[in-house]
Amino acid sequence: MNEPYGPEAPRPISSTSSSTMKMFMGLLTLFIVAQTIGTVLFCLYLHMKMDKMEEVLSLNEDYIFLRKVQKCQTAEGQKSTLLDCEKILKGFQNLQCKDGATKEQPKFEMQRGHEHHERSHLTHKNETSVAAEKRQPIAVHLAVKEREKAGSVLEWKETMYAPKSSLISNQEGKLKVKEAGLYYIYSQVSFCTKEVSLAPFTLYIYLHIPKEEDRLLLKGQKTQSTLKSFCELQSIRVGGVFNLREDDMVFVNVTDSTKVKYSHGNTYFGMFKL
Repeated sequence: MNEPYGPEAPRPISSTSSSTMKMFMGLLTLFIVAQTIGTVLFCLYLHMKMDKMEEVLSLNEDYIFLRKVQKCQTAEGQKSTLLDCEKILKGFQNLQCKDGATKEQPKFEMQRGHEHHERSHLTHKNETSVAAEKRQPIAVHLAVKEREKAGSVLEWKETMYAPKSSLISNQEGKLKVKEAGLYYIYSQVSFCTKEVSLAPFTLYIYLHIPKEEDRLLLKGQKTQSTLKSFCELQSIRVGGVFNLREDDMVFVNVTDSTKVKYSHGNTYFGMFKL
C-alpha cells in the first residue's frame, strides 16, 4: 500500500545559539555602561585637576608679582631695565586701594543696616503701642476731689484699680474725649441733709462746647427732707448714652457743693466708649 505523503516538520532552532546570543548582548551592554561611567569619572577627574592647576598657576603668578614688587622696592631693582618698576608699583597700589574699599564697604553696610534695624524697631514699637492702646477699652472712673473753696462744678481725681485711658483727659473737672463715638456717661453724688429744704438737691451733667452755651445731658433731683438732727446721707445717680465728637467735654454740676459727701465710694463720675 502506498503511504500518504506529508510535508516534513521544521527542525527546531538550536537553543544553544540563542543562549549565546543573549549572553553576548548582555556583555556588550555591560561593557557600554562601564565605558560610559568610566568616561564620566575621567572627565570629573580631569576637571578637578584643571581647577587645581589653575589655582596653582594663579598662586604662582601672585608670588612672581610680589617678588617683582619686593625687588622694585630695592635700589638694585629700580636700576634694572628688565623690570618696569613704575608700572608694577602702580598696579600694587591699585590693588591696595581696592582691598581697602572692599573692607570699608561691609563696615558701612553693617552700620547702615544697624541704623535701619533700629529705625524699624522704633517704628514697630510705636505702632505696637498705638495698636495696644486702641485695643484697650476707652474708659475712665474718677472719685470726687475735695475742694478748699465751694463751687458748683465738681472736681475729680484718679483712684486705685479704676480704669483710665489717654483718650479721655481730666481738665479741671471736665472730661475731654479725643475719639468720637457713643459713650455711656454716669455719675453719682451723695449729699448730706441736716434740715428741711424746699429746694431739691439737683445733679446736672453738661456738655461743654467751646464758644457755645453748655448743653444739659442728664439731670437728677432729690428732695431734702429730714427730721433728724444729724446728717442723713442721700444719693442721686444718673447715666445715659450720648454721641460725642472729638474734643467734646462733659462735667458735673450740683446746686450746693457744700453738702456733697467726699468719702470714698460715695461720689464718682465716669464714662466709657461703647
